Amino acid sequence: MMGRFVFCIDGYDDDSREIHAIPEIRRFHATFHDAWPYWLYFCELDTDVLRNMVLCCLPSITSMQVDGQDEVAITYDPLEILDFLKRDFMPMKLMCERAEMFEERIYDRTKAVFGYFNLPFDAGTRRSKV
Repeated sequence: MMGRFVFCIDGYDDDSREIHAIPEIRRFHATFHDAWPYWLYFCELDTDVLRNMVLCCLPSITSMQVDGQDEVAITYDPLEILDFLKRDFMPMKLMCERAEMFEERIYDRTKAVFGYFNLPFDAGTRRSKV
């Protein structure tokens, strides 16, 4: 089930605000995350869904509509993303261990999550194969 879930919020299509700017959605995602911190294991990494869920949980984000662009520009502190994610790597690892995954696959998923959020990942620390 790793990477198989996509969570969607419906009913706000007529709202001109971005999902991460709607207080009710922000509260829902924060409460959902507190109750079920396994997002990094289950959520797929091919769309912006997980990113938007995490943005809803950050304490501060800024969005700006750019003339001629369909999507808004979003800025946030990368350290806030890291602070959020660091709490979720242990639940992800627990799920990986429960699924009896090898360490290399856990490493690959961790690296994929860092890449998904455009965060640097120190590949130099990876153990070499013997």
